[in-house]
Amino acid sequence: MPVIDQATFEELKQMSGEDFINELIDAFLEDGPNMLNNMEIALESKDVETFRRNAHSLKTNANTFGALELGVQAKELEYMARENNLDIGDRLEKLNQAFSIAAAELKGMRV
Repeated sequence: MPVIDQATFEELKQMSGEDFINELIDAFLEDGPNMLNNMEIALESKDVETFRRNAHSLKTNANTFGALELGVQAKELEYMARENNLDIGDRLEKLNQAFSIAAAELKGMRV
């Protein structure tokens, strides 16, 4: 599976315009680490709702860009939190890794 689904990314680029795609990428690169940090803090304090909201937002943003693996992992964590289950093992660490990979790919896709 590619890190970024090209068809999804190209559709976003066409809808937003080439000038605006860089701003969207930059926002994703800035917001992603904040969401991941919020999830870590929420996990430590057992704040299920904050954890779920940030996982949901990260999932949505990832899917918008075509970062499918990142989206799948965030969705899994969102659903676990929805079930009031924060026994996530190393899933947050794996989510951080998936974000780093997707972020590096998107940086190279700026126009």
